[in-house]
Amino acid sequence: MKELFERVSIRKFESRAVEAEKMETILRAAMAAPSAGNQQPWEFVVVTNREKIAALSKSHRYAGCAANAPVVIVPCYRTEGLWAPEYAEIDLAIATENLLLAITGEGLGGVWLGIAPHKERMETVERILNLPKTLHAFALVPVGYPAEHRKQEDRFDPNRIRFVE
Repeated sequence: MKELFERVSIRKFESRAVEAEKMETILRAAMAAPSAGNQQPWEFVVVTNREKIAALSKSHRYAGCAANAPVVIVPCYRTEGLWAPEYAEIDLAIATENLLLAITGEGLGGVWLGIAPHKERMETVERILNLPKTLHAFALVPVGYPAEHRKQEDRFDPNRIRFVE
C-alpha cells in the first residue's frame, strides 16, 4: 500500500540506465492489471533509443520531460479480436496505474503523459514508433531514477464521499 501514498509524478531523471530486472518487474505489474472480460488488450513498447525518445518528447506540448528519461514505456492497445473493444482504454488506464505504482516500488520515478484519446497525439506517437495499424498508443511513461524528490499531497476529501444506506 505504501506505493499508493508515495507515488508522485517525476519529470526529472538521472542519466543512469534502469536495470533489466526492474523493467521486467514493472511490466509484469502492468500486465497483472484486471481487464474487462480478461481481454488483456495491452502491449508495451519499451523505448531506449535516444533519437526515438527525443522524437517522443516533441510529440505534444506536455511531453518535453521525456527527453532526459533513460526509458520511455508506451502502453498500447489493440481493438481487433476483442469482444468488448470499448473497454480497451479503460484496461490500459488500469495497467498504466499498475505500471506507475511498480515504478515507485522499484525506487524509480515516472509520469503518465496522456496520448489517448487525442487522435493527433496517438497518430504522431504511432508514426514515430512505426506501430502496426492494429496497435494504438495510449500514453507515454518516461521512467528513470528520480533527479527530484517531493512528498505526495494528501488529496483525500471526505466531502467527495456519498454513502447510500
